[in-house]
Amino acid sequence: MLDWMVWTTPVAVFFSVIAVLLVGMTVWEIRSPTTLRRGWLPIETTRGDRLFIGLLCAAYINLIFVGLAGWLQEWLQLEAEPSIWIGFAISMLVLGVIMRKG
Repeated sequence: MLDWMVWTTPVAVFFSVIAVLLVGMTVWEIRSPTTLRRGWLPIETTRGDRLFIGLLCAAYINLIFVGLAGWLQEWLQLEAEPSIWIGFAISMLVLGVIMRKG
């Protein structure tokens, strides 16, 4: 059933983190309903809005990192492509900043 996708450890961790975030946000929303607030994003957002925006950013950062990995290998003259964990860490950092400050 899941043969169409390459389930490497970083991919599985990335999707597991997303699933845990969604479950956690659902429980948090039930226990403490959110209100609109304005951060540095140009719109008023709720926690769910910031999570959605952050997840989109995280996905794009991972895709960009995977797309540029070969170029980074050549440009930095590395023996192998940079670890996908670097892109994962950057994307989770951006997600955290958007959730906290956005």
